Amino acid sequence: MRLHKLTVQAFGPFGGVETVDFGALGDGGLFLIHGPTGAGKTSVLDAVCFALYGQVPGAREAAKSPRSNHARPGLEPEVTLDVTVRGRTLHIVRSPQWERPKKRGTGTTKQNPKVSVTEIVEGRHVPVTTRLDEAGQFINELTGLSREQFCQIVLLPQGDFARFLRAKASERREALEYIFATGVFAQIEKWLEEHARSLGREAEAAETEVSRVADRIAEVGGAPWPEDDGFEALMPWAVELAHVTAATARDAAEAAGALSLEQAGARAALDEARDVARRQDRLAAARGKAAELRERQPWRAALEAETEAAERAVPVVQLLGAVEQRRTQLEKAHLAAADSLSLAGPLAGLSGPDAFPPDPATAGSAFTGSGPADDETAVRARLETAERAGRDEIAHLKRLHGEAARRDEVLRDITELTGLIERRTAERDRARERMAALPDRRAELAADLERARLRTGSRDAAAEALASARTRLEAATEHERLRGESAAAERERTEAVDAAQTAKERALSVRELRIAGMAAEIAAGLAEGEACPVCGSVQHPAPAAGEEGRPTGADEQAAQRAADEAQARREDAERAVAALTEQLAAAGARADGLDRAAAHELVRSGERELAAVEAAAAEVERLAAQVSEAETALEEARGTEARIERELAETVARRAERAEEERRLSALLDDARGDDPDLASRVTRLSGEADLLRSAADALSACGTAVEELRAAEQELERGLAESGFAEAHAARSAARSDAERRGLRERARHYDDEKARVDAELDDPDIVAASRLPAPDLEGAADAAAAAEAAEQRAVSWRDRLADRARRLASLRGELQDRLETSRPARERHAVASGLARLAAGTSGDNRESVQLSAYVLAARLEQVVNAANDRLTTMSGGRYLLRHTVDKTAGDRSRSGGGLGLRVIDAWTGQERDPATLSGGETFVSSLALALGLGDVASAEAGGADIGTLFVDEGFGTLDEDTLEEVLEVLDGLRDGGRAVGVVSHVADLRSRITTRLKVVKSTTGSRVEQFY
Repeated sequence: MRLHKLTVQAFGPFGGVETVDFGALGDGGLFLIHGPTGAGKTSVLDAVCFALYGQVPGAREAAKSPRSNHARPGLEPEVTLDVTVRGRTLHIVRSPQWERPKKRGTGTTKQNPKVSVTEIVEGRHVPVTTRLDEAGQFINELTGLSREQFCQIVLLPQGDFARFLRAKASERREALEYIFATGVFAQIEKWLEEHARSLGREAEAAETEVSRVADRIAEVGGAPWPEDDGFEALMPWAVELAHVTAATARDAAEAAGALSLEQAGARAALDEARDVARRQDRLAAARGKAAELRERQPWRAALEAETEAAERAVPVVQLLGAVEQRRTQLEKAHLAAADSLSLAGPLAGLSGPDAFPPDPATAGSAFTGSGPADDETAVRARLETAERAGRDEIAHLKRLHGEAARRDEVLRDITELTGLIERRTAERDRARERMAALPDRRAELAADLERARLRTGSRDAAAEALASARTRLEAATEHERLRGESAAAERERTEAVDAAQTAKERALSVRELRIAGMAAEIAAGLAEGEACPVCGSVQHPAPAAGEEGRPTGADEQAAQRAADEAQARREDAERAVAALTEQLAAAGARADGLDRAAAHELVRSGERELAAVEAAAAEVERLAAQVSEAETALEEARGTEARIERELAETVARRAERAEEERRLSALLDDARGDDPDLASRVTRLSGEADLLRSAADALSACGTAVEELRAAEQELERGLAESGFAEAHAARSAARSDAERRGLRERARHYDDEKARVDAELDDPDIVAASRLPAPDLEGAADAAAAAEAAEQRAVSWRDRLADRARRLASLRGELQDRLETSRPARERHAVASGLARLAAGTSGDNRESVQLSAYVLAARLEQVVNAANDRLTTMSGGRYLLRHTVDKTAGDRSRSGGGLGLRVIDAWTGQERDPATLSGGETFVSSLALALGLGDVASAEAGGADIGTLFVDEGFGTLDEDTLEEVLEVLDGLRDGGRAVGVVSHVADLRSRITTRLKVVKSTTGSRVEQFY
């Protein structure tokens, strides 16, 4: 990383715009940043850190905003930095959050932070990102340094390392963890602790299961288990308790068997007594039921007679229904005939009482006699005669339909001819008007033609201007399309950046998960008799077990490939954005700066100009044609007027002929329609009257048929009454029952007969007869004896069952106890191993003599590297007197059980003694802490992937040095320039100004600080 130029505006103590040319300052390799206290020397470094990471170092980050209080209102705070990182030159512009004055009214409004990162490629600025999160990710990935690492490696804050030199081990550990990514080892410690705790829970759960089974055995056997003797005494105790209980159960079973035999005899005697009593009760009930049935014998005879009469009445009732049905049909036929005759009678000349049939309800026997039938025949004949007369007239009228259609056709012709005469008359009048106007129209067109010939101009110039405008329109259209494609490409680039970041985070997560499960992965590769690659032991008593789903090396490689592919897609998207940016600029140049709307308006203007020229030429041609057309139209109008006059005379004559034919046909049809409105109305009326006459004749025939059917039904009823034995119809109706009622009668009779048969069979049963000869049994005494025997047996059986169940349960629990003891043994052994390993990693185990935690051990290795790198420079700066030594001893006063591993001591070569860093003087502390800071920077840079630090700053502390020591320190700093590195010394020591000629001076004033450069 090499800084080129820094520009600050309204930032920190700088109220205006100040520029620092780091390129010129770094040409000599070593330069000085000096100025009075509070001028803003450190603020220059703050601005560099803010430009890169959006934050300032240390406690100054807690400030609300780095905007300068000296800046005028409304001036935006901004930092611009040009820097080269890993061969890529970046232009970074960043603004913090700040409160700007409102554009309207009073007060302020919050402005959010902004950033713009572009890459300078061959003099062109290629956009990289304008998003805060993408910018931070991009800088971190490109530099390989976090903000904290950058502040420790590039800015070298001396005050922090003086404190680091004198710090306790715990404070030194926090500082080292702040710089080095050693969290994975702390995670391993935590995992080992959690793993031991988890196995402890498993062992505790297994032991709880053993205790639970032992408690159940004690509860079932009624004897406490020997808790003080441990788990080894449980099995003998359980075996003895099971044997004793089984023997007791066998004795109880023998006693229960004897009492069961006694209970069976008592139960048999009770059952015999109950059987005799039950048969005697049945005999008494049967005798009572027989007496009841004898009393109901008359009822049974009446039921039989009612059933027989109901069966005989069934066919008679059916015949009565048929007679009623025929009488109903006759009444309906009479009503229909009367209605029809009331409508059709007058049409046949029938009126008065003779025109209607007799009423069947009042006619009596005369209704079926011969007289009415003769009257009915005469009436029907007159109706049929009137119907035939009407239909003959209808046939005659239908033959006149042709004349009616012809008259309608003639009337339509007259209407059409009248309209044609009117149209011909109007056409003749229009033709005459046109002939009168055409001469004036021709003269007017001739004058317009002369004026149009004067308006025609040059067409070539207008066409050339239009072509140029269209070229600009195409370029502006392409520019607008490219702008949309560029926006889409920018969105794709943003998505690619997000995807690349997600893939990278996924790869890092997989790597961390794999490291967290590294113990199990190493354990999977262990073989019996081969050395462990971690501890070197050939014994593997409790290898770590891997968790389900832990990533493997293949998973890590797949995640890394996915991250690389996502990064490649991101770079492709960034190149696409750059290409579209170039095309967009070229299209804008071809459009001469016009947007699509302006270019389109220019084309329309050219088209209007060209159209005007072409329209004038077309107007000349059009007017010339119109003059010729006007002369032709005048001649055609004269011929049209003569033709219309001839056609009008012919049409008037044709209309007169049609009017005469219409008068003849109308007279003929008026005679035929009579009083009706027209011929069709008369046909419709006559057809309706004929239909009424036909209906009336049919109704009279139906009425006669109904009379005959009623007579036949009455005769059939008389025969049915005689056959069924009923004198009158009402007697049959009284005896009649429905199907359900008849089934009920038969069911009651059958129920009586069945009951009588059952009672007779009961009285003849031999068991019942035998019971009648026996004395009544003593049921109460037999029941008491049986109950006493059963109670004794139940007590014996219950005691037997409880003892047998207890013996079975104890036998089962004894086996379960043995299984639980065997199952718990591996868990307890695993917990012992895991607990010992966790305490070893935590530094609390007795085997860890130095009480050093695993993470502290790793940090101690880093600290030892830092000390080695620091001693290379401390030897020179101290004249060979001092060396730093890393020690695992705890700091004085540290009483923690795992506080060792990060101690520092100073070796004084002059006295041969080791000293506590706290005993060093101010100058000795400065050179020691500077050497420590440079050594830490070298190691941290290597840890960050060997980041190339092209510009380095050393902040303050030189005022504590004597002249010789200062010279040696500057010699060391001058050596840092190897490889083209630029080193900036931040100090207010006046003597340094004569030693370092290239200087950046920070001058403070009441209006804000400013910078001056000297070469």
